[in-house]
Amino acid sequence: MKKSDIAVLLLIVAVVGVLVFFSVKLLVGDQTMQPVSVEVARPIATDVIEPSADIFNATAINPTVPITIEGGDQKPIGN
Repeated sequence: MKKSDIAVLLLIVAVVGVLVFFSVKLLVGDQTMQPVSVEVARPIATDVIEPSADIFNATAINPTVPITIEGGDQKPIGN
């Protein structure tokens, strides 16, 4: 490459760099420091609340008990 080609290439890169800089600054904008209100975290309480008797009672369904369904002659899909 000739020296004039390199100079033109550097000029184009510089102009494009400046255009990109200002277009990004236009799109993103300037940072401004503004006060923001945040919710203050409450401390963790050590008291325990009793669970509801409507949900936790002696006749409630226990989801941890294994359930076996028998008497079906159906075969699984794919067999």
